[in-house]
Amino acid sequence: MQAAFEAGMASLGPFGRAPLLAAGVSGGPHSLALAVLARDWVAARGGRLIALVADHGLRAGSGAEAAGVLARLRELGIAARCLALDLGAGPGLHERARAARFQALADACEAEGAPWLLLGHHRADQAETLAFRALRGSGAAGLAGIAAARPASGALVLRPLLGVGPAAIERFLAGLGLEPVRDPSNDDPRFARARLRQALGDPEGPGVAALAMAAEAFALGRGRLRAAVAERLAGAAWFQDGGWARLDRAALGNDAVAAAALSALLRAVSGAEHPPPRAGVAALLARGGGTLGGVLWRGTLLCREAARCAGPVPARPGVVWDGRWRVLRAPAGAVIGALGGGGRRGALPAVVAAGLPAVRGPGGALLAVPGLSGPGHDGVSVEFRPFAGPVA
Repeated sequence: MQAAFEAGMASLGPFGRAPLLAAGVSGGPHSLALAVLARDWVAARGGRLIALVADHGLRAGSGAEAAGVLARLRELGIAARCLALDLGAGPGLHERARAARFQALADACEAEGAPWLLLGHHRADQAETLAFRALRGSGAAGLAGIAAARPASGALVLRPLLGVGPAAIERFLAGLGLEPVRDPSNDDPRFARARLRQALGDPEGPGVAALAMAAEAFALGRGRLRAAVAERLAGAAWFQDGGWARLDRAALGNDAVAAAALSALLRAVSGAEHPPPRAGVAALLARGGGTLGGVLWRGTLLCREAARCAGPVPARPGVVWDGRWRVLRAPAGAVIGALGGGGRRGALPAVVAAGLPAVRGPGGALLAVPGLSGPGHDGVSVEFRPFAGPVA
């Protein structure tokens, strides 16, 4: 296992001297093995590791379970901290819990100054993800499965165990005499992923291996497409500070790369978690303008539709408004919402300015409009940070 982990990290580097790494640790077998392997790897390089344990609060005793994981990690000489998640009732609980955990991990990395976040996904997870996305009708990019490395808000996410089977991980822990935590929800048939996991059968069997190999093949294609998209966008789109873009229709083109590039722009401008429907993107590209997913394309402008923006929310540090704008600093009692019609606009077109974030004081006075030229408020700092980044 040590050799496999070393090889995985070598393919994801370089890391420089004395790297500071974070690892998401649930206490399950794969994340626990990841923490131990990362501990030894980083110690050999004079660096530091911090383990991040999320308490999802989905079942009674989750707090005690998280405390137990923290204690186990500290016994192993691994610094650790707990992240409490606040999940309300509603549908899609498993998926929402995954998203909330990931965001909490990324935010903690940023707070700790750790540029890299390690996660313990393995080969069977890769196969499960490909099958899950295929059932949902994903295209070639989605069928590429889990990326071994991808940027996220606050950190670069790395998965050094992605090519390792779960049995090898279990054997590694058993050899160390470590007993992991077993999450019963992983086998609960009420959840779609648990049912799929059961249908796939033996995680070391030929079916899972074939799916993992297919994901690798799709990943190669995804890498080539992303490189082509980046090149196309470099000559066709100019992203602006206000989270909107200028788009050259002729330079964008009409081929598959153009559709992927337009999809990436739409996702970034809208702040959406997932790409827009492929059929919708193709239709929008053919028309050369229109609206899709809360984004308006008019002439050379690509901007957020003000009417589709999220409602005002308290402008507390760390809050992300409309999936695009993150509050770094604001006065107590301030709120952030869409600028809307009226008010100062500078030289921006009205449709662009209307969807910009406006930070207002407790009495409703306009304090700042990030992305709009003009005087701001010294106590306000807001940055454009969409879920997908400027290029997906």
